[in-house]
Amino acid sequence: MLLPLLLLLGAIAGVHGADLPIGVNYGANADNLPTPAAVASFLATKTTINRVKLFDANPAFLSAFAANAPAISLAVSLPNSVLPALADKATGLDAARGWVRDNLAAQVAAGANVTLLLAGNEILGPTIDPNLVVALLPAMRRLAQALKLEGLPRVRVTTPHYLGILAPSDGIPSNARFRPGFDNKILAPMLRFLRDTASPLMVNAYPYFSYNAQTLDYAIFRPNRGIYDPATKLNYTSMFDAQMDAIYTAMKKLGFADVEIAVGEAGWPTKAESGQVGVGPEEARDFNAGMIRVCSGGKGTPLMPGKTFETYIFSLFDENQKPGPIAERNFGIFNPDFTPKYDLGLLRQGSSGAPNPSPNPSPKPSPNPSTNPSPSGGGKWCVVKAGANATDLQNNINYACGYIDCKPIQSGGACFDPNNVQSHASYVMNAYYQAKGRHDYDCDFKGTGVVTSNNPSYGSCKYVS
Repeated sequence: MLLPLLLLLGAIAGVHGADLPIGVNYGANADNLPTPAAVASFLATKTTINRVKLFDANPAFLSAFAANAPAISLAVSLPNSVLPALADKATGLDAARGWVRDNLAAQVAAGANVTLLLAGNEILGPTIDPNLVVALLPAMRRLAQALKLEGLPRVRVTTPHYLGILAPSDGIPSNARFRPGFDNKILAPMLRFLRDTASPLMVNAYPYFSYNAQTLDYAIFRPNRGIYDPATKLNYTSMFDAQMDAIYTAMKKLGFADVEIAVGEAGWPTKAESGQVGVGPEEARDFNAGMIRVCSGGKGTPLMPGKTFETYIFSLFDENQKPGPIAERNFGIFNPDFTPKYDLGLLRQGSSGAPNPSPNPSPKPSPNPSTNPSPSGGGKWCVVKAGANATDLQNNINYACGYIDCKPIQSGGACFDPNNVQSHASYVMNAYYQAKGRHDYDCDFKGTGVVTSNNPSYGSCKYVS
C-alpha cells in the first residue's frame, strides 16, 4: 500500500473539541480528487487531523500544505530507486544534500511543516532487492547528515516496514522475534540509528491482510474471546494490539525497547470482492475507531499501556486508478466531496460523532459515553449475570476499559477488592452501561450482563448510576 483528534479517551468515545495526534496517508492515484490546495485547507480547517503522509515529494502537494496548512506535520517519502545513490560512500552525502535542497529546503522555507523523511517503502519485503537492502541504512544515515547540514535538523529519518520483518510465529506476542538474517545484521544497527536520532521504527500494520471469517471480530476490535499469551499472562482481544506488542517484543529482544514505534499505514476497506466477509463501512469504522483508541486515545496496548503512537490511517481518499483487487481502491475515509464515508469523529463541526462501537450492535444509536461517568441517581445498574463465563467477563473488562476509567478496579482502587474477575467485571460493565445512557441493550454483553434495581455498591466502592 492504516490519530489533533480529541483530548481524552472519553472524548474519542464521543466528545468533540479537543486534540490528539492522528494522521492520514494522502495518495492521489485517482482521477476524481479535489486539488491539493483544497485538501490541505479542508484538513487544516475542518478536521482534527494534524499529520499527513505523502508518497513522494510532489512540489504541488508540498506547496499546498505550505500555503494552506502550515501547522499540519508532513511525512515525505523518497522513492526506493534513489537509495543506492544516497548510500554511496564517496558521493552519497552530496547526493543526499542535493535531494534535500531540490525537494525540501525551499518548501520548508515557504512554510511546509516537514517533520519526517521516509527512506523508501518496505525495502525488507515482501519483495526483496538485495541492492536496496544493503543501501537502506547507509542512505538513512546520509539523509540525516544532509538534513543537519542543510539547516533542517528537526526532520527525522526512518523507513516503513511491513510486518514480515517478524519471523513466522503462532501469533503469540511474547514469541515474536525479527527474521534471522534481518535481526542482528540489519535491524539492530537500524534501531541503534533510530535511537540515536530520536526517530521511530515505522511499521505498516494491516490486520485486514491476516483475518478470516473466524477471526473477523478479533481483527476489527469487536468483542471476542481473544488469544491468551501464557508468558505474559495477557489476553489479546485485538489483532492490532498483538501485532504492535509483537514488534515491541522483537525490539526488546534486541535491546531496543526504548525506540518509539510509529504506524505508517493501517486501515480497512469499505468494498472488496463480491461475497467477501467482513468488508464494508461498519467494519472499516470499527477497525479505524479501535486503532485510534489504541494509538492516540491513551489506551495503548497490553505491553505498552497508556502509550501513544504516531499513526497514519490508510487512507484519506479512495484511489480509483490503483491496480489490483477491488479493496486496493477502497480504503478511503473521506469521499472526494469531503463528506466522511463513515463516522470517525474527525470533523471539527457538523453532526459527525466519534467512534463508539457497542459490544452488542443495536438498531438505534446510543449516547456516547464519557470517560468518567458520575453518579446521577438513576436507580438502575448493570451487573454480571449469575453463571457468566470468566473468560467472557475478562473480555468485557478489556473492551469496556477502552471507553471508561478503570482505575477503581486497579490495585489500590476503591473497587479492587474483592480481587476477582466477577467483581471487577460488574463494576466495569455498569460504568459502561451508565456512560452509554442506561439502555438495556448496553448491559447485554453477549448475555453476560443483567440490569438490576439493587444498588451493588459496597464499602468505599460506589457504583455510578
